[in-house]
Amino acid sequence: MRMRVWPYLLSTCLVTPAAWAQDQGTSTMTSTLLDRLVVTAGREETSIAGVAQSVIVLERDEIERAMEISPNATDLVERLVPGFAPSNQTISGGSETFRGRSVLIMVDGVPRNTPLRDVSRILSLIDLETVERVEVVNGSSSLYGAGATGGTINFITRRGTSERPTMTVRTGVTAFTENVGKSAAPETSVTVEGRKGDFDYFFAASSELTRRTYDGNGNEMPSDAMLGQGGGDRTGSADLFGVMGYESGSRRFEATVDWTYAEQEPDWFTDYTTNPVSPNFSDAYKGEPLKEDSKYFTAKYTDSAFALGNLEVKAYYNKIFKQSPFTKFSAVNSVVYYSGDPRNPTADYNQSALEADRTGLNLTVNSPIDFVRDGAMLTWGADYAYDDTRQKLTNGWDVISPMTQHSIAAFAQAEVPITDRFRLQGGVRFDQFFLDVADFERPEAYVGQYRMAFPAIDVLGGSFDYNAFTFNAGAVFDLTDALQAFGNFSQGYSLTDIGAFTRRAGLNTAAEACDAYGALLGALGCTGLPDFTISYANIAPEPQLVNTYEAGLRGDWGDFRGTVSAYLSTSKDGVNYDVAANRVTQQEERIWGVEASAEYDINTMFTVGGLLGYIEGKYDEDGDGSVDDYLPNNRIPSTWKGLAHVTARFDNGFRARGEVEHISGRDRIEGEELDGVTLVNVAVSKSFENGGELSLAVRNLFDTDYINPTATATRGAPVAGLGRSVFASYRITF
Repeated sequence: MRMRVWPYLLSTCLVTPAAWAQDQGTSTMTSTLLDRLVVTAGREETSIAGVAQSVIVLERDEIERAMEISPNATDLVERLVPGFAPSNQTISGGSETFRGRSVLIMVDGVPRNTPLRDVSRILSLIDLETVERVEVVNGSSSLYGAGATGGTINFITRRGTSERPTMTVRTGVTAFTENVGKSAAPETSVTVEGRKGDFDYFFAASSELTRRTYDGNGNEMPSDAMLGQGGGDRTGSADLFGVMGYESGSRRFEATVDWTYAEQEPDWFTDYTTNPVSPNFSDAYKGEPLKEDSKYFTAKYTDSAFALGNLEVKAYYNKIFKQSPFTKFSAVNSVVYYSGDPRNPTADYNQSALEADRTGLNLTVNSPIDFVRDGAMLTWGADYAYDDTRQKLTNGWDVISPMTQHSIAAFAQAEVPITDRFRLQGGVRFDQFFLDVADFERPEAYVGQYRMAFPAIDVLGGSFDYNAFTFNAGAVFDLTDALQAFGNFSQGYSLTDIGAFTRRAGLNTAAEACDAYGALLGALGCTGLPDFTISYANIAPEPQLVNTYEAGLRGDWGDFRGTVSAYLSTSKDGVNYDVAANRVTQQEERIWGVEASAEYDINTMFTVGGLLGYIEGKYDEDGDGSVDDYLPNNRIPSTWKGLAHVTARFDNGFRARGEVEHISGRDRIEGEELDGVTLVNVAVSKSFENGGELSLAVRNLFDTDYINPTATATRGAPVAGLGRSVFASYRITF
């Protein structure tokens, strides 16, 4: 009954995230929903009214309002984007899917994903103090390369605009009401911006220290609830960001540097046998810390008077280091690197770090093609990227095949106005990849399923080339001046996580194990002499192509604005992780859903609204050609997700917001039901004449005890959701 009632309750008060911007004591917005600008959808700035896909744009004011409840980028996206899965509430992005598929996360149009080895600790470490707006494009897309099979999230960073140097200082503290003294987590940030003549600059520094975290029952939560992913406690993090720009007439040059650092030092290992999983207070953590030490460099040149139109040339270098926490052999971690002692099989170096270097160059030109039709535009260009990916144990041994990959792509995207009210869009992209998979020795591993050690084996790689063609087409029709209909077909692709596959070399399938170990695995029916070798000379990776079909309506009538869309996402070679077999499988998939959002200004004081998302999906689990089995929970952890809210603004500078957040959970997989939860959040703030602003927020107001569906779906172990927390912050600009 709960799951049937909630969608109807939420649908009576839908909201777009734009409600956050209603903080000036008036319902008049700086721009309408349709006028908002977006770059991500077509690699060229245009209004939402010209985009044939459903998009969400969160402006700076909205981001600041959202930060009054939580300064975390994952929380921002999870709460205000209907198609994004509920947050797993950790530093990781494990099982945080977008429309049941992968999400491409970018900063200023530069991807931060690591395509050859998926380590998803990205979104939670983006510093929102550096962000001017967030652009979300729903559905598959290949305009920026691999990864956006479910959607694209692009964080556009800030630039100096003030004619005099301006400094903003923000401080805050988060604490769980169960134990304020042991959980109080301070944070601070400083930004400096300005412009002088043709030069502009923006610099930001932020830091945060999290301590203990508690669930709705008052129990301390573990530091690694999702097995090697890292939690949200006992973590110190910092971010340094800077951008400098120079403009001369139509030309602009800018350079950006972003350094993200985080370190988690757990006190205890995690006990995965309890319900929910919990800290094992009798087993002190003995590994190295979880660590993030990633640096991003970008240089961009633009010329709005280029002979062929608007020109943008961008070069970037990402140097990524992501170290996971130490994990031990357990009922849910049955494969570890072997110590030599079957009674304690975990080697003291059973901890790895990803090192990924990515260098790229992007060329984009936006050219008028009035010879086709007045007002027609063509966006075209080329991309090049070079990836060098490694993953090593703390003793220096490789745990995946070291890989390098060159990729080169060409694309073209056209927009043609057929009439004043009807516009067509379409595009094509071609990517060519050249991959080198190096030889390496996979270390000796202990496999609990067989209660035996699997000796080290030689893994032979090879050189491969493969490619992907993708297409998109769409249309926008103005039904009235305030209402649009849109529809589109778009394709995106993801690359096989080759690193994960080679990490399990000799263990991916029974046939593979027999090939390497022969008669040593007689219990599996294997025969022959072992050669302790696996060859991936014919690995022949192919991109997984995803098709998205979408249709919807969006409109803005002043006091009321909203959007609704329905979509179908299909793939012939969908990727699903089989937890029991510890491997990736490929089957045909079909995912469908509906998303809606709206807001209504009752008057200059009150705004009500909400958002709602529904998603479900099936796949051909047994390969019989029939798509008739539900996708597992690690792809779709919750069927319904919604947020209803009311915002009040007062003439004396006070603002208040109350919201009801609902997650339905999912019961499609027998024996793996995920329960839903309804949470209440409140926030109040006060603006002062000196430019300062004080805010106080309470999340999970009633300290509800629940199981987090996304975190639980990652490894199949029950993980508690966060209990009641209080967040107080103060911001002032000089």
